[in-house]
Amino acid sequence: MFSALALVFLWAAWLIAAAVVRNEYVLPSFWEACGETGRLLSDAAFWRAFGNTLLRTLLAFSISLLLGAGLAFAANLHRAVRAFFAPVVSVLRTVPTMAIILILLIWTNPRIAPVVVSLLVLMPAFYAATLAALDEADERYGELARAFGVSGGRKLVKMYLPLSAPPVLKQAGGIFSMGLKITISGEVLSNTYQSLGGLMQEAKMYLEMPRLFALTLVSILLGFLLEGVCVLCYKLVVRWRA
Repeated sequence: MFSALALVFLWAAWLIAAAVVRNEYVLPSFWEACGETGRLLSDAAFWRAFGNTLLRTLLAFSISLLLGAGLAFAANLHRAVRAFFAPVVSVLRTVPTMAIILILLIWTNPRIAPVVVSLLVLMPAFYAATLAALDEADERYGELARAFGVSGGRKLVKMYLPLSAPPVLKQAGGIFSMGLKITISGEVLSNTYQSLGGLMQEAKMYLEMPRLFALTLVSILLGFLLEGVCVLCYKLVVRWRA
């Protein structure tokens, strides 16, 4: 209920601000943005850009999940691995995203740079979430497993994976939507061809504010959709455990 009220508040604030400004080059009205959104949805070029951005986000998310979870399992089993990756993860968390993109544009190209920068931001998030879940599972059941001489492989499959999956999935939705935001930001700065970020950069260059707001609305809705998918996966996993 309160979430719905927050959305209504934001919508009303937009309507009031647009009525006060009365300049579509500064702030287009909600209805102008909706009309432009309808035109976008009927444009084949938009769907190609949408698909490319979604594919980049999925790729960065999948690789980050595999790398972050794999490194977290290794860090949980070996203290040397945990100590080695602690400063690496800290550095990746603090490096400015824009600086990474500018460097990557020199090393790679506008199609690859958004994926890499999203991966570098998402991987530490998955690493921290998975490691925290593993540490909690080890704290609760580690002594019991060691007392019964359970092998490392059996602990991984029978204990760590089932216990760590739900809390990681619970945070995956926010990480996924963050990955979309970072990917689009990378596309904007890289001016990536046939991407949502590239379309935003083009709309900004030609002062097409209704189109820019429409693309922003589409990106927000896509972020909500990705979070919803992760929430559904989390509920299915929790129900399966129950």
